[in-house]
Order: sequence, then C-alpha cells, then structure tokens
Amino acid sequence: MNKTELIDAVAKSTKQTKASVEETLNALMATIQTSLTKGSNVQLIGFGTFAVETRAARVGRNPATGKELKIAAKNVVKFKVGSKLKDAVASAKIKKK
Repeated sequence: MNKTELIDAVAKSTKQTKASVEETLNALMATIQTSLTKGSNVQLIGFGTFAVETRAARVGRNPATGKELKIAAKNVVKFKVGSKLKDAVASAKIKKK
C-alpha cells in the first residue's frame, strides 16, 4: 500500500474527504519527523515506537572492488513493533502476491 492508497482507505473508513485525510497524514508525518530530529521517541501504544539510535562508525568494503572504506557514524530511525500490531500480523493469514 502506498500513501495514496492509504489516504483513500482512511477517507473511505472515516467518511472524510481525501484532502482532509491527506492534510492530517502529512501533519502526522511532519510531527513524527520533528520529534525524532529533536531526539525524542514517538510511542503509539499498541502500534509501535519510533526511536533514534546512533550507528557507530565502521569499516566497510566496496562490493565491486573489495577495497575498504570508512563509513561515518550516523543517526538512524528504528521502529519497534507494538504488541497489538505484532499479534495481529502473527495471526493473520497473509497471501503473498
């Protein structure tokens, strides 16, 4: 499901306009991004938690040449799945496309 399909599904489910749902979704994503860039976690009970972790600097290898290269430390976003979402997916009968 992409963003447009998500907006369509939420608009249909909530009987709101697609424009209203898109505005709300954009605000939600912007708020999560702002929180994470300030170093705060975003916890949605039952769904999951977005958190920022620092990945240490390390030595990598160019797969084409085999030459070593230095990879700088950086901040990355991690997502830990909440129990309700984890249980729902675990018990679902998912058909692969």
